[in-house]
Parts: sequence; structure tokens; C-alpha cells
Amino acid sequence: MNQAEENNHLDISRYQLQQFQALVTKLFQCCQERIQYQCERFELPDAELRCLVLFDEERYLTSKGIAYKMNVVKSRVTKLINGLVKKKMVQRIPDPEDSRITLLTLTSEGQQKLNEIKAFHNYVNYQVLLQMEPEQRKTMLTNLDLLKASMEAVKEMMV
Repeated sequence: MNQAEENNHLDISRYQLQQFQALVTKLFQCCQERIQYQCERFELPDAELRCLVLFDEERYLTSKGIAYKMNVVKSRVTKLINGLVKKKMVQRIPDPEDSRITLLTLTSEGQQKLNEIKAFHNYVNYQVLLQMEPEQRKTMLTNLDLLKASMEAVKEMMV
């Protein structure tokens, strides 16, 4: 540990560590409750819902691309896609340039469901931000960005 790390380490009190852990736990719990609520509201398992949201910026996806973005194995994606195809939200299309590849795209029902999910996310996030004064929102967003960067830095150390 170098001098700067040692000084930072000494500046972290037991109270700050406990408060940080409690806040992260509570935030995680709130997120889990929201996930449970939205799964019930949209009548989709969490993984299928998250998979649908991946189509937000993409017209076509592949199973391999979905597996990478969701950090799951391709066989898991096959099950997810089969569930969404069965619900008529996703369809498979052969790639016109490479017959070995199957493209996945939203159906009109899938696009409608995605639009409902996005509207819900926008509404909930808007309501959260409304709970704060404008200056508090700026500070909170800056601090969340700092938290994200710090967490990503620590994640890199775990690899």
C-alpha cells in the first residue's frame, strides 16, 4: 500500500464503512423490489424483460450478442429467446448475408411491450428525481457517477 492509499485508508472511519454498506444494501433491495414489481406488471420473467430492453437501440441482435451483453451462456439465451418467440415478442430471421446466422428482431407486440417498459422506467426515474431539489439532483448524479467509477475500478481488481 502506497502513502496515498494508506492516508485514504485511515480517513475511512468504521461508521462510514458501515453507513456505505447499509446504503448499498438498501439501494440493492429497492432495485430488487422494483424488478419484482415490473416483472409482475409486464408479466415477464426478469431475464426476458432485460433481454427485451437490449433491443432498445438495436433493430437486430444475435444470440451471441445477447449472451455477451447479458453475461450468460448461449444456451441460456436460446431459452430466453424461445420464451419471447412463444409470447410473439421476438422473431427469428435468417441473415441474408450469412446463412449460418439467425437474426433476432422484435415483433410489433414486442416493440409495444418494450415501449411500455421504457415508459415505466422513465416515469419511475422521473418520480425519484422529483423527490430532490435541482441542486441535489446535480450533486447526486455526480456522486453516482463517482460511485460507478469507483465500483468499476474495484471490479477490475477482482479479475
